[in-house]
Amino acid sequence: MAVSSFPSLYSLKLNYNSSNHGLSSSSSSTTVPLFNVRSRPSRGPRPSTIIVFSYKKSGNGTGTVSEEAKRVLRERYGFNPDEPSPKTGRRKQLKNAGKGKQDGVEEVTKPPRTTHKLLQVLGGKARRKKLLSPKGMDVRPMMEVVKGAAFDIIQAAGGNPTSLRPGRWLDLYSGTGSVGIEAISRGCSQVHFVEMDPWVVTNVLRPNLEWTGFLDASVIHSVRVENFLERSEQFVGEGGPFDYISVTPPYTQVDYGVLMCQISNSSLVGEDTFIVVEYPLRTDMLDSCGCLVKITDRRFGRTHLAIYGPKWAEKKRKSENSIGKIVAKVLIADLNSEDVQQFKY
Repeated sequence: MAVSSFPSLYSLKLNYNSSNHGLSSSSSSTTVPLFNVRSRPSRGPRPSTIIVFSYKKSGNGTGTVSEEAKRVLRERYGFNPDEPSPKTGRRKQLKNAGKGKQDGVEEVTKPPRTTHKLLQVLGGKARRKKLLSPKGMDVRPMMEVVKGAAFDIIQAAGGNPTSLRPGRWLDLYSGTGSVGIEAISRGCSQVHFVEMDPWVVTNVLRPNLEWTGFLDASVIHSVRVENFLERSEQFVGEGGPFDYISVTPPYTQVDYGVLMCQISNSSLVGEDTFIVVEYPLRTDMLDSCGCLVKITDRRFGRTHLAIYGPKWAEKKRKSENSIGKIVAKVLIADLNSEDVQQFKY
């Protein structure tokens, strides 16, 4: 490339006529210098070259070409003037594909909920009948070992180790309904189930009641437990307090102190009511619930079981325990005396 030996300034200019939307050489059009080239005489082995680019916005101040100008250019170069450019079409596709998403987070489709038969009725009229339960951790039924121990304790405290005293049962956070169904199977006359999940009610709870034949002895309340306790008289009517109440909530979603206070202050609890509470490890439970006292508190791994009842049930249980201890001591003494006599002879 040859460079002149004297200082010179070359200016290449682009004329754009905004009124005609095209290239023009008329003097009335706007002149925009494209770039300037300045060169010095070559006095050394390495000549220097400076390139300066200057740009001036169009008259509308936006720096963009109008749609009409784009149509003229597309028609001039043989393209369809009404067809958008590839980049514009791609942007529209991406925009349409992004509808329904928020902050760039894709919607995750949850798999359909299914059920299986892992639970069963432990005693009574419907003994060994299988019950439906949802797969996964959405609903966590009471373990069968815990359920069996709870009913054995209540039956013994009520004076009949083989069955429950006739009465009404309230199953809070019922889920599959296994606790309430066990109560009907062992002698309860009526059970009120409180479950807020409509899918569980339709696909699990109601089919279990129909399968065991206990639907006529059941009342289902599809409402939150908190709302049920606040408006208990509206839901239950004038039936008075319940004879039994089971509380098996999801561990991480309730405050046990607030929940037990709400239960004890409601009209659902009477002087002869038994309350069964399942609670997790490291949870402090009070020794009383309103007018009721704690009869027992047992641990099954990470699960605890507390049972509250009337004072007469606690005295009866203590007397039975003392009688059992006396009988055990007598038997041990008899065995020891027989061993001594056999040793002498």
